[in-house]
Amino acid sequence: MDPKKKAGLFKEFPPVSTQQWEEKIQEDLKGADYKRLIWKTVEGLNIRPYYRTEDLDKLAHIHALPGEPPFVRGAKTSDNDWEIRQEVNEEDLGKANLKAVKALSKGAQGIGLNASQVENARDLAKLIEGIDSKKHSVHFLHGKNFPQILEWLKEMYTAEARGSVNFDPLGYYVLYNRFYGSREKDMDEAAALITLGKERLPAFDMISVNGQHFNNAGASLVQELAFALAQGNEYLAALTDKGFSVDDIAPRMQFTLAIGSNYFMEIARLRAARLLWARIVEQYQPASPNSMKMNIHAVTSTWNKSIYDPYVNMLRTTTEAMAAAIGGADSMTVLPFDITFKKTDDFSERIARNQQIILKYESYFNKIVDPAAGSYYVENLTLSIAEASWNLFLNVEQLGGFIPAVEQGFIHEQIEKTCQQRDMDIALRKQVFVGVNQYPNLSEHMLNKLEPVAKLSDLAGLKPYRGVQAIEALRLAVENHKKKGLEVPKVFLLTYGNLTMRKARASFSTNFFGVAGYQIIDNPGFLNIEEGVQGALDSGAEIVVFCSSDEEYADLAPAARILKEKAPKTRVVVAGYPKELLEQLDAAGVDHYIHLRTNLLEALTHYNDLMGIA
Repeated sequence: MDPKKKAGLFKEFPPVSTQQWEEKIQEDLKGADYKRLIWKTVEGLNIRPYYRTEDLDKLAHIHALPGEPPFVRGAKTSDNDWEIRQEVNEEDLGKANLKAVKALSKGAQGIGLNASQVENARDLAKLIEGIDSKKHSVHFLHGKNFPQILEWLKEMYTAEARGSVNFDPLGYYVLYNRFYGSREKDMDEAAALITLGKERLPAFDMISVNGQHFNNAGASLVQELAFALAQGNEYLAALTDKGFSVDDIAPRMQFTLAIGSNYFMEIARLRAARLLWARIVEQYQPASPNSMKMNIHAVTSTWNKSIYDPYVNMLRTTTEAMAAAIGGADSMTVLPFDITFKKTDDFSERIARNQQIILKYESYFNKIVDPAAGSYYVENLTLSIAEASWNLFLNVEQLGGFIPAVEQGFIHEQIEKTCQQRDMDIALRKQVFVGVNQYPNLSEHMLNKLEPVAKLSDLAGLKPYRGVQAIEALRLAVENHKKKGLEVPKVFLLTYGNLTMRKARASFSTNFFGVAGYQIIDNPGFLNIEEGVQGALDSGAEIVVFCSSDEEYADLAPAARILKEKAPKTRVVVAGYPKELLEQLDAAGVDHYIHLRTNLLEALTHYNDLMGIA
């Protein structure tokens, strides 16, 4: 289009300056602090409420094209395709093979296999029987001797076979505070794998960097990225010292990053990861710029998954898969929604696989290279995450590198600080987990659906956990209490007065105590206090919650006194925090106040203890 005509399209709309935007925002805020609109993330980033064209001027990477260093826009140039990978953790070789072949026939393109029971070439042949290496990639998640497994594999597959081995002694060190064998032996094994890859299996990734370990232990996405980069750099340093070039090593490395449901941040994080890895590899002076490409395998996080309301996990993993696809992951595993509490089955595995298939073939996420490029928001997030991750990476390097940072406790301490903040946000419901710490399904029972899971007690280092597991433990304890033939605590909502306020506070109280699985007795509203008190006494409820307006709680003070006189063990709770009436209500016998700033975990733990629920 003629530039003059193009400019004419917008002559009716004069440009709006940043100052004008700011003035309009201040006007709409009506005196409120503009800083309240700035989102302070758990990573320590300050995210502004809006960005403009001028914010792109400082971004050096904005002019890079897809397929060009520093690969922030990805290594792909014609499409955004990725490998749909399914994990089969079955140890029995025959069962694992059947499941793998079925998954590949149903849309999976790569398969992750547990080779821990492979003792000889015959075992390996049994595990991979019927898997066409020309069509599908094979990834060994576990194995006793990866070099030996690959020696057998190269006799069965051609040199074009694609796949990887999950050989990550540094990741193992983070979890167990020890190496597979020793640091020296493990790096010798890494060298053997690189040599094998160069000579016989050039399309196999021989070194894994499991950033997911950090994520699933509660790390922020900046911490996961920074520590994964430091781990990757440790491999480069160790193997170049053994005489390999960076061109031998970097193309045979695979980064496995866990993706959470912070949608735009995760998109930007994958872009930032490629940018920073290219910067690191560049320092080793690669002969080919292609060695600066980062091979990213994305896997949905387990930290943010729940036992209760487990189907919500499908929504979480869909969000995560979308972010990984848009962010340009090279391959992806969506973990089944029920993996947190049972052995996955055909249904949950099919749903997980189909989530990716739908994103590819119905939503066409595989067609457009780096669709987030040029977005003021995503581009600035990319820079912010890259800067924060790089600074943390440099802190690790200043300590002497990845291994000294682990030995000195730096990495664990950094993650522990983040865990404390995230745990508090969950307890205060600043971070909402639907079905767990907010909007619980009151009729749901999960105790009998739980299956034994692998014990993590032997992990001497970084320990994976789920953000909501402490809150879920309270509700499971209540279910177990009932299973023993004991009564589930009853919560009687004494609703009175102002219709809007009593309904709002009754809803709040239902959510609050429903999180622990208590039996909620709601009421439409009592015309007088005496009727409400009698209803509470007749119910036999251990907890009575007053639900009304702040002003009308003064009328309910006598009700607290009567309840305490007639049923001394009853716990009287006020929904809200009427500051002017606290002294009066306390004197009348009110035990507790629940409100938006109440620590949910502490409060419900206290009530479980009072009710003798362990």
